[in-house]
Amino acid sequence: MAYQSKWQYLPTEGINSASMALDRMPVLEIVDLVLAEDKKVVAAVQKERERIAHGIDIITAALKKGGRLVLVGAGTSGRLGVLEAAEMPPTFSTKPELVQAIMAGGQEAMFRAREGVEDNFEEGGRSIVRLRIGKRDVVIGVSASGITQFVRGALTVARKKGARIIFVTCWPGTELQNFVDLIIAPSVGPEVIAGSTRLKAGTATKMVLNMLTTVSMVRIGKTYGNLMVDVKTGSEKLKDRAQRIVSMVTGADPDEAKALLVRAKWNVKIAIVMKKTGLSAAQAGARLRRAHDSIREALGEDIEVPV
Repeated sequence: MAYQSKWQYLPTEGINSASMALDRMPVLEIVDLVLAEDKKVVAAVQKERERIAHGIDIITAALKKGGRLVLVGAGTSGRLGVLEAAEMPPTFSTKPELVQAIMAGGQEAMFRAREGVEDNFEEGGRSIVRLRIGKRDVVIGVSASGITQFVRGALTVARKKGARIIFVTCWPGTELQNFVDLIIAPSVGPEVIAGSTRLKAGTATKMVLNMLTTVSMVRIGKTYGNLMVDVKTGSEKLKDRAQRIVSMVTGADPDEAKALLVRAKWNVKIAIVMKKTGLSAAQAGARLRRAHDSIREALGEDIEVPV
């Protein structure tokens, strides 16, 4: 009887006929092949646009009610989740607890692969218990293949705790459709190197996670237009960006913008509200808190900008 593998029929394990002679191709041909395959990623993600929008609505509603966002993954998928979580505080001044990532194998696995940890269903569940996930939270399971046991264990416990569940995978046929609230599954096809999901699958996953986190932050008031008004100003470059943002939004000249930021302790939102209302830094900060930290709400502007 021929050997039957439970993995061999997964899209992420497929053999790409275009790259069968990969190791004998000229370098430029390989580059062209990779570029041609990568073009398929955007089309695959675009087909999931409505599901992505639904995921953003789920996350936004949870964050507005005081919930957290937790991303769970192993290998490349886990590292992409860590990257999203790590970028939220410097970009949007969120607390580290708001968006977190769980990586199979822990922090060490971020930099050095730990084989086998992705197969531990029970440890995935324990990782959720340690974070005390609850009904207000959203958990995003990230698994290119769709069958990573660590992720499935985490989602199983998260579901029991009442959290909303989003599953990001590159296997549209996953049977988890009846278990989670939402599946986002861009079908990118077989990789240039069979099974190497850090390629097209990784790119598609990064695109999806970028939209889920970034647009959710926009929807809870972390930008003003397309400006990064919640940026942390921990470097000269970021202080310069803050100064330019205040000037752009308020019309203040660079010196006045810097003076406003100094009085606002380099809080861009407070500096903008100060200039537009004439309030002191303390008064502007209080108004922003009452307005759920939204500049538009604090200024009485329309939240929905007409197109």
